[in-house]
This record gives sequence, structure tokens and C-alpha cells, in this order.
Amino acid sequence: MSQTASGFKREIKLFDAVMLVAGSMIGSGIFIVSADIGRSVGSAGYLLLVWALTGLMTLAGALSYGELTSLMPRAGGQYVYLRESYGPLVAFLYGWTLFLVIQSGTIAAVAVAFARFTGVLVPWFSETNVLLDLGILKFTSVQLLAIASIILLTLINQQGVRNGKLIQNIFGSTKLIALFALLGFGLLLGTSPEVMDLNFSNLWDAQAVVLDKETGAITRTTLSGWALLVGISTAMIGSLFSSDSWNNIGFSGDEIVNPKRTIVLSMAIGTGIVTILYILINVVYLTILPLQGDPAATDALSRGLQFASNDRVGTAVAEVIGGAPATIAIAILIMISTFGCNNGVILSAPRVYYAMAKDGLFFPNMAKLNKNGVPGAALAIQCVWASLLCLSGRYSDLLDYVIFAVLLFYILTIAGIFILRRTMPDAPRPYKALGYPVLPALYILMASFICVILLIYKPNYSWPGLILVGVGIPVFYLFGKRFRKIEVEG
Repeated sequence: MSQTASGFKREIKLFDAVMLVAGSMIGSGIFIVSADIGRSVGSAGYLLLVWALTGLMTLAGALSYGELTSLMPRAGGQYVYLRESYGPLVAFLYGWTLFLVIQSGTIAAVAVAFARFTGVLVPWFSETNVLLDLGILKFTSVQLLAIASIILLTLINQQGVRNGKLIQNIFGSTKLIALFALLGFGLLLGTSPEVMDLNFSNLWDAQAVVLDKETGAITRTTLSGWALLVGISTAMIGSLFSSDSWNNIGFSGDEIVNPKRTIVLSMAIGTGIVTILYILINVVYLTILPLQGDPAATDALSRGLQFASNDRVGTAVAEVIGGAPATIAIAILIMISTFGCNNGVILSAPRVYYAMAKDGLFFPNMAKLNKNGVPGAALAIQCVWASLLCLSGRYSDLLDYVIFAVLLFYILTIAGIFILRRTMPDAPRPYKALGYPVLPALYILMASFICVILLIYKPNYSWPGLILVGVGIPVFYLFGKRFRKIEVEG
């Protein structure tokens, strides 16, 4: 173990880093979002294409992003890259949005998912079990467990990066083994020739499916041409977020052994594993559940993938394979998955707030490391805000609003490769973006196209996200000088 000049301890090795990448990416999304994708594109071929395109974008982003991590392997990651490419304002807007919604909202949403699936094993944890009713706020046992899990993981990570990476290694490797086991059991025990014939006989028959929840009526609209491109683009939102957080490893640059090599390799390996795993899991879904079904049915097989109860495709597959015991097993798997995912997010994000505070753009206490060499104050403040989002019940709405913003910052970050090659031509780059300039440009084009589609066809989600980012501009000018003044005087 070595200690950097900043006080961070270099304890994250390659295996640890891969577990951080893969473990942070895999949460509850892979078990849920395929239902919505199935309704958006309406065919097995296009459902798999959506996941394949998502994997292509994620790999292209990670392989391009690697140049920035090798150029500036420092605490703060994406914030640092944006600062060097565009200046403090854009970097602050990223950190502002990250803290306010992206990371804290993700922590809250994943913690609630963990608590909900715990309810399968312990029914006391239920959103109908109201512990405190204040009228405008109902505090349930699910919220209690969600907040308790956030506090527990925060306390573990307060003890040093070694503890955080240990938890990540245990839960990350366990969930990967369990997911590969799910693939094996699904293919061996659940495959149905009748279902496969239904799903794969009309592989490219794209349809948008809308269910009227009041009447139960189903409307199916054939998709082709531009409408099909729009359907694929909007369907990718769920799969992109299920594949997100691959960049979080860059936040911990000062804590990684041989960061110029390790970060790049871990992102390539981690995103590669998750991409292949996600596509294979969806193949298993399509060999067990018919894509189309009856939303009024009571059994998982009849409801099909599109109308799985509460969109829980993973649970529906487990029910078909092995009934109640398999459903409990998948609930345990999702609990492991969400707990490990949250540990990775909780560990990584405070390094961004630390870097912002060091620049005088955030609360000064966040720039301090505790006796264990981690940003303790940043971890604590993140814990408080994420817990409040659990109480608000609005975290999922906030996450929907920043879909556009997340993609926008990825676009700006990858575009920063072109800028920094011009402004820092002689800086050492141990790794250069694979396929430059084609692969980085491909990511920018694909992400930009999705952003345009969101602005036009999903204005309720895209414009509020853009406004949320924009609100950070007056905050930067109103409070930025105050933060800097406190830092200098302190």
C-alpha cells in the first residue's frame, strides 16, 4: 500500500476495480426494464438489438473515456476531465447534478429496490406497512430498511477504502456467479420450444404496445422507418441506465494502484462482462416467457414479458422455472445485486465532491479526508441527502428528469478528448482512445441522436433535466465565490 500526496491510500487493484465497474453497473434494472423495452419495440429481435446497441455505446464510451483516465488519473474523475476541457462552470454543473440527483437519486432508488425485494423474504418490509403517518409524509418499513442500508454502507466506507472494496469484491463476485448460474438454470430447465417459436418466428415485427390501465385495452401500432428509430431510441433509456456507472471507477483515481493502466483495463473488462451477460440474460428471458401476453392473467407465463407483474421480468422467469422457491432465490439475487451496486456508488461519488471542494466549488469540509484516508464529510452529507430522497418518494421522478443531462455530460466528456488533444498535445497518454477518432465520434453521434429524440418525443423528461442543470448556473455565480472565500480563509 502507498499513500498519495493528497492523503488517499492506493489500495484498489485490478480485480477490485473490475468488481467496482461491474458491481456498480449491475443493480435491479436488468431484472425489470426489459418489460418496458418489449412494449416499446414489440419484437424479440428489436429487444435484443436495443441491448446490443446499448452494449456498443457503453463499450465505445468506456474505451474512449479510458484516454482521459490515463491522462488525469486523479480523484474526481469526470469532474476533473470536464474542468480541464471546458473550465470550472461546466465541471461544477456536472458535480451539482451528480450530487443533487444522479448519484444520490441512484443510491435512494437502489436502496428502495433492495428493501422491496427483502419484503419477499420478510413480509414486514412492505410499502403498505406504514410506521409513521404525518399526512403529507408516510414513513414505511421499506423506507426504514432503505435508509438503514445507506447508513450501514456509508459507515463501512467511512472506515477506509479497504473495507469498501472488500464489500464490493464479495457482493460483486457473488452476483456475477449467481447471474451466470441463472443463465445456466434458465437454459437447462426453463427453455420452451413453444415460447421460442412464438418469440423468434416474427423476429423483426416491430410494434409499440400501449396498455390502457383503466379499461385494460391494448393498442398495438406497427413500427417502421422513423417511428421505429424513435421507438428504439426511447427504449434504450432503460437499458442505458441499467448499464450506467461504468465511469465511477475514474472517481477514485488517487486510490488505485497503477491507475493509468488499471482504470482503463477495469472499464474494458467490466463493461465487456456486463454487456455479454445482459444480452445472454435477455436471450434466456425470451426462451422462457412469451414476449406478448395477457395483462389480466394471474400467472407469469400467460402475462408474458411485456406485462410481467410490476415489470419484474426476472421474478416472472423464476416463477415459471421453479415456482415459489425459485422466486425466493431470484429475490435474494436481486438483494445481493442492489446491495453491492449501492456500495460501489456510495464509495465512488464522494471523491467528486472532494475534488469540487478542493477547487473551492463546494462546501470546504468535503475537501478533508478522515483518519482512514477517505472523504468522510462528503460521505456523510451524501448519506443524509440520499436518505432524504428515500423519504420524499420522488427520487425515481428525479432520475427520469436527468436522463437527458446524464447523456449530455457523457457527450461533453467524450468530446473533451478532441479538445485536450489540441490544448494538451504533449501530455503523456499511456492509453489513447481505441479507434480514435471514429469510436469516440460514434459514441457522440449515438448519444446526441438519443438526446434529440428525447427533447422532441419525451419533453416531460428531457426539458426538466436540462432545467435542473441550468439552475446550477446561478448557484455557481451566487455561491462559488463564497465557497472559495471560505476555503482561502480556512
